[in-house]
Amino acid sequence: MATEMSGETAIKGKGKSVKKRTSPLLFYRQVVAELRKVIWPTRNELVTYTTVSLIFVIIVVAIVFGLDNAFSWVVLKLFG
Repeated sequence: MATEMSGETAIKGKGKSVKKRTSPLLFYRQVVAELRKVIWPTRNELVTYTTVSLIFVIIVVAIVFGLDNAFSWVVLKLFG
């Protein structure tokens, strides 16, 4: 597939380097080649990961909500 990488070429006598631009077609081919390497999750894995993520977010929201209420109650008691 598209194995050409955009490298650097030196400018004579300047000591600087200029990055070679990748053409849009080469970039598209590289993207397609990388997407073919991806191991996509099955439907069951996707549902499991989504459920675990949502449960974790709900737990963290509950903790933050509880701490916020506790701190606001303490501040109201201290400063009236």
